[in-house]
Amino acid sequence: MSNQSVAAGVSLAGVMAHCGGSPVSAVELLVGAIASAPAAPEPYAALAELWQDRRSELKESLEEDGSLSAVLAQAYFLFLEEDMDNAVMALGSVTGVRPNVAWGAAPWFGDARFLGAVGAEALAEACLRTLDYGHDLDTDEMRERFAPWFHALDVVSERNPVPESLAAMARLPRACGRYELSFALCDRADAVNRVMWTAVARATTWRVMGDLDQAAAAFECALLLDSANWSLYLDLVDVRAEQGDFAAAASLVEQGLEYEPHEVSLRAAGAAYRTRVSGSSDDLRALIALAPELANTTYRNLLIDYACAGPKLPRRLVAKAHRIRKSRQGPPHP
Repeated sequence: MSNQSVAAGVSLAGVMAHCGGSPVSAVELLVGAIASAPAAPEPYAALAELWQDRRSELKESLEEDGSLSAVLAQAYFLFLEEDMDNAVMALGSVTGVRPNVAWGAAPWFGDARFLGAVGAEALAEACLRTLDYGHDLDTDEMRERFAPWFHALDVVSERNPVPESLAAMARLPRACGRYELSFALCDRADAVNRVMWTAVARATTWRVMGDLDQAAAAFECALLLDSANWSLYLDLVDVRAEQGDFAAAASLVEQGLEYEPHEVSLRAAGAAYRTRVSGSSDDLRALIALAPELANTTYRNLLIDYACAGPKLPRRLVAKAHRIRKSRQGPPHP
């Protein structure tokens, strides 16, 4: 039995007969049909009938099964149980694994009962789960697949405008290149209450768009709302460095260190940007010593690139820094 034939309306009895009476196998077949035609209502009707007939058996088997089929089926069964929050989070998990399928086209996902009951916090968490695997979503095809998600964001953010949740929601449209929706969510959040997370969401969107002046201004707003947050200083530091203002970046590092003096990423950034400004061998040595402690090798390499472009640095020291850049583990033993 093909996925297309199920989506075209084969009965549950036919599905069960094909699967030898196994409800778990039937779920797998029906989920395959959904993957082929996410908007088709027939597989969902069969799943609903299966859930009604074999609920206890399915509940036990699905809870022990972390497969995509099991999680997608659970999302729909949770909807049937009117547990909209857990339903949307389960769908977010599935979408994160396979965003090339328009799972959000499911009839229940656009249902007024769902959109009228799902909480902003749960929808925000679901959005974050769609981004868990780092897939490229900034394409026309992905924007089309995620259109039901964008509709849900619009409806739920208007009905339940929790600022922190709206700031988290804004990450999904930003990842899809829907910047205007990301900003609209931030505006809706600010109309309720101005919080740090919204300013960060706005800043990050400007940064992705390449408008560093607007990004810096938004990070400054975030710092006004949470002045003791060292990570905000680091965000603003890195924007200033992107702008080429390494002196301002180094100065901001010192402000951040007042709140978290042992934070290695701040200390490494300070050493890198001071090196870039002054050509200090001591600061480059400090960066070399800190480099193994930086878990993010991309950021480590960026700091090394900035530092090694400083004036009149000794060639041997620059070469040592470049060897670190090529290493996954940090500097070689002397």
